[in-house]
Amino acid sequence: MRKYVIMGVQGSGKGTQAKQLAADFDLVHISVGDVYRWHVQYHTKLGAQVRRAMNAGELVDDSTTETVVRDRLALHDWNYGFILDGFPRNRRQAQFFLESYDVDAVIHLDLPDSEVRRRVLARRLCSNCGMDYNLIEHRPAREGRCDACGGELVTRADDTEEALAARLADYHAKTDPALDLFRGKELVISVDATAAKGAVQRAIREQLGLPQPVRKAQADRRR
Repeated sequence: MRKYVIMGVQGSGKGTQAKQLAADFDLVHISVGDVYRWHVQYHTKLGAQVRRAMNAGELVDDSTTETVVRDRLALHDWNYGFILDGFPRNRRQAQFFLESYDVDAVIHLDLPDSEVRRRVLARRLCSNCGMDYNLIEHRPAREGRCDACGGELVTRADDTEEALAARLADYHAKTDPALDLFRGKELVISVDATAAKGAVQRAIREQLGLPQPVRKAQADRRR
């Protein structure tokens, strides 16, 4: 059984890397953000709390977040292990996690603030259907228009220089101490997240001692 936590600043590619590891090693990808979005979508009591926090530009409080993680892990649908994405976000949450669970490694995707700005400020959202674009890697066929519905592509309301600077300052103030706690337990592997997605995945696996992805050409030759 493999149990991992993946951490990194916004735009570092946590979801992408976690999903590939989960798919290849039969792990359950537990995204705290996805859990919150589900509750918001279905108008649950927790969803109302999350929506209030979001509208106020705040994070969900520690106690609620810890309860969500505890309840999700208690489902025990992770027969071969899990990869936890979006938690912990601060030292208190990291302490709670270490006291409650054991983990094999904490994967830290290291991305400088300058690259975060470049990636995040290139994001666009379809104002009609909500499809995500990134003008660096996923440009629409027609400038400023969604490939799926033709809707106008707009910048997210919170993707401004000022808002991003505030998020980065908050991340470093709160999440860096959580990483330091994990480093003290010798759990952290740090990977350069400025590389291409495939290179980042290979670096993660190398440090974790996991088999590398089978390349398509190799797979075709074996058929």
